[in-house]
Amino acid sequence: MATNTVREIAYGLAPGGGDETIDVASEEMLVNMGPQHPSTHGVLRVILRTDGEMVLEAEPHIGFLHRCKEKIAEYLNYYQYVGYTDRLDYLAAMNNNHAWAMCVEKLAGIEVPRRAEYIRVIAAELNRIASHLVSFGTYGMDLGAFAPFLYAFREREYILDLFEQLCGARLTLSYINVGGVTWDLPPGFLDKLEEFLDYFEPKIVEYDRLLTYNHIFIRRTANVGVVTRDLATRYALSGPMIRGSGVPLDLRRDRPYSVYPELQFDVAVGTGAQGTLGDCWDRYWVKLEEMRQSVRILRQCIKQIPDGSFRAKLPRAMRVPPGEVYGEFENPRGHLGFFIESQGGTMPYRLKIRGPSFVNLACISELCRGVLLADVPAIIGSIDVVMGEVDR
Repeated sequence: MATNTVREIAYGLAPGGGDETIDVASEEMLVNMGPQHPSTHGVLRVILRTDGEMVLEAEPHIGFLHRCKEKIAEYLNYYQYVGYTDRLDYLAAMNNNHAWAMCVEKLAGIEVPRRAEYIRVIAAELNRIASHLVSFGTYGMDLGAFAPFLYAFREREYILDLFEQLCGARLTLSYINVGGVTWDLPPGFLDKLEEFLDYFEPKIVEYDRLLTYNHIFIRRTANVGVVTRDLATRYALSGPMIRGSGVPLDLRRDRPYSVYPELQFDVAVGTGAQGTLGDCWDRYWVKLEEMRQSVRILRQCIKQIPDGSFRAKLPRAMRVPPGEVYGEFENPRGHLGFFIESQGGTMPYRLKIRGPSFVNLACISELCRGVLLADVPAIIGSIDVVMGEVDR
């Protein structure tokens, strides 16, 4: 019998007729995946229209975690809102703090000391590694591999310990603030950071042996959920989503900010090494390579960080002149943007947030059409959404 697709067999459409045509009665069914399905990253509901094991259509439903973050900003001063940015992408609080602080500083014309800028990059790149470790571990669990989760969280604990030394917190940090950082680096912090980097870098090779080149993992992710360059640009995807499709777009290099122009690193892009360019495996591989590049950036920061002040001298009741500003910054999941409108005073008049997870999630309907039911967790897991950033 000739090889036919599942849909051809199910609908009796195999070419040639005769013995090759199988008459199977089938009926479409709506399946709710979520809002608390273990294979979704957060409180996400996806309605699947299925025919047997085939997914004909997927429609994401969001809003279960909506907390009015943009409206709240109109009632808080610029310092106070930092704690709310922690809870956008709660796996990358330092990166959110950094983006918010830079937008306010641009609007208010504040110059940040160089030592503070280096400390910010150290915190942001450590958080990038911690965020990608969660992605690596949970993605393995999405596809039935539990061990990578334990490995990833073992290393992530070291980073959280470093954050605890920096600011006393481990998840919602509020460490990077307008004008610099809350406190200077504690004594011996850079030595402990270097010890961690020496310990962590060989672990990425271990992850490759454990999961990256695992035969079953490759079969589940290669040629699945392919994001073409055209689709990536049409949906304005960013972060590992667009770099996994071979587009080397990274704002740290292309529109450099802070001290990134003084640091050397490579932009990780997918190459189609295990299948089609832009598939789930490529997006996964980009995150692992980005962890290697973050280690490289951190080692340079340790060598280059200058002495000096860790924060600009600003009044407690800081007044921002009237005006508008929009800034985009490279977060672990893509471009995080803040639009701030000020009419003078200590609080924003209007805030609009461009969350990368919200934008990246929009392509689910296209990626999950005509795939097998078991491919849906692989696709959603590779997008790596955080619902706090989607719903806001």
